[in-house]
Amino acid sequence: MSSNSGRPADPSGRIGIGLELDSIHMKILEILRENGRISVAALAERVGISRANAYTRFEALRADGAIKRFTAEIDHVRAGLGITALVFVTVRQQMWKQFRAELARMPEVEYCAITTGQHDAMIQVRMADVAAVHRLVTERMANIPAVKATETVFILDEVLRRPYVLPTDRDAGRTARRPAAPEPAEVPLGKMRFVGAAEGRAALRKEGG
Repeated sequence: MSSNSGRPADPSGRIGIGLELDSIHMKILEILRENGRISVAALAERVGISRANAYTRFEALRADGAIKRFTAEIDHVRAGLGITALVFVTVRQQMWKQFRAELARMPEVEYCAITTGQHDAMIQVRMADVAAVHRLVTERMANIPAVKATETVFILDEVLRRPYVLPTDRDAGRTARRPAAPEPAEVPLGKMRFVGAAEGRAALRKEGG
């Protein structure tokens, strides 16, 4: 399952201590994305391998770091955090260490990423209401010496959120069957119908007979 050959990492599939992800590993990750609490027996059945093989591969994924941890996904609105906002921050370049330390002391911050572009960092926060976001940004973040400027954007609707994506997702989308094109329907009176050139020439030859 694993090897420590000392060869350079392959960005297409080699991770952690050297576990090479094959199609079965990817299938396991796909199923765990749907249900992280699935039993080993059910996992083996869905993948089409033995229970022992499924357990060995699952433990290898954990040991190698491909699977970092298991957690629960909650409904933030039900939990009383119905407002989500993105705060874009411009950081004073000589004060990054202080910025990181202050941010770690803010439990409202769900996610932070250092970015390129106009701003230096993007922070996602979840709060009870708009006023709470306003207080966080104007009273707390604005008073951090490392913060030079902020810009806040409120999220109106989270259209899509996946636990994670896999390289095989793109292949699955590419090979998915496309629905057959519908048969051309009769054109109601008063509506225009565009006829292809080849079809039109054939009709003319038929009429000229």
